[in-house]
Amino acid sequence: MTAPLDGIVVADFSRVLAGPLATMTLADLGARVVKIERPGTGDDTRAWGPPYAESGMTTYFESANRGKESVTLDLTDAGDRDRALELIARSDIVIENFRPGLFAALGFDEEKLAAAHPRLISVSVSGFGLGAGASLPGYDFVAQAVGGLMHITGETDGEAMKAGVALVDVLTGKDAVIGILAALRRRELTGHGSRIEVNLLSSLQAALVNQMSAHLGAGAEPGRLGNRHPSIAPYESLRCADAPIAVACGNDAQFAKMVTALGRPELIDDERFRRNPDRVANREDLVVELEGALVTDTAAAWAERLNEIGVAAGVVNSVGEGVELATRLGLDPVRELIGEDGRRSRQIRSPLTWKPEIPVSVAPPPRLGEHDARVRAWLDGRD
Repeated sequence: MTAPLDGIVVADFSRVLAGPLATMTLADLGARVVKIERPGTGDDTRAWGPPYAESGMTTYFESANRGKESVTLDLTDAGDRDRALELIARSDIVIENFRPGLFAALGFDEEKLAAAHPRLISVSVSGFGLGAGASLPGYDFVAQAVGGLMHITGETDGEAMKAGVALVDVLTGKDAVIGILAALRRRELTGHGSRIEVNLLSSLQAALVNQMSAHLGAGAEPGRLGNRHPSIAPYESLRCADAPIAVACGNDAQFAKMVTALGRPELIDDERFRRNPDRVANREDLVVELEGALVTDTAAAWAERLNEIGVAAGVVNSVGEGVELATRLGLDPVRELIGEDGRRSRQIRSPLTWKPEIPVSVAPPPRLGEHDARVRAWLDGRD
């Protein structure tokens, strides 16, 4: 089975997370990704440590750059700029996240590139778009703050909190991949390339889904509820004898199963809890009743019992425990990549599972300028 993007060449001028995550996904699908980095320093995340991997590189950089070739080019140097233009000419996709206007100022004007290469798919990743927000620096943490995600994250009476990972960068990177794959299909049909623009704020607001819909459709202003769901109960963390358990009852039937397993079947017909809207309205009373039963045993024991009867529940795992769970479930979550120089990199695998498996041999994240000689020879016509 041929890899879906076999033969596709990507010129990756992006750095940090959203853009590199998008291009790493393309590499996972079989594309050849050439990462252009600043001489001497490279991608900003090469300095974002600790922690450091066995290779000596930061684990942050390694998280979004497997499967790529690294070439160092000084885009203010005429010779290197010509090499970058030659790379674009040989590429199907070019992706960048320079400060809006800077890529064009360096000699890579989008309109000129499109005219010279009509089949090219060009992708711009920004913080707040290329219009009135173009001058605003774009980092995930700030996007979470101004876009509303922090406002709805945290304890009810506590401080607004960011998510535990750069979630907006991740969402934006995935949105970029969606657009790129659609553009490749459009090019197949029409012969024409496309210009795609994604930005952190738009990706975040689209990802607010039901919370955004509550605001737009009902005039509601969602707030912080801790681990509770604004429209479902019980759908939250509840205290057991030793630790909290995450419980998600999506309908009345699941609630009936849960309280029966807890030895409290009389709660099924309690007028405070009969239907989901009743349970949401009387959540505080509901939590008291449920935790009164849950504290009689451990979180792990309750999770096992509830899952057996079709009620979603789980203990609150650490990241490492989550990997162990995925391994026990047969999801084969970890890949060990081995480079040409023998260095190793442990990576979480692509979340896509292909049947039959696609033949992609992904290299570990590259050292800065690791492929300078090979890529420069290719671009200079010397290979």
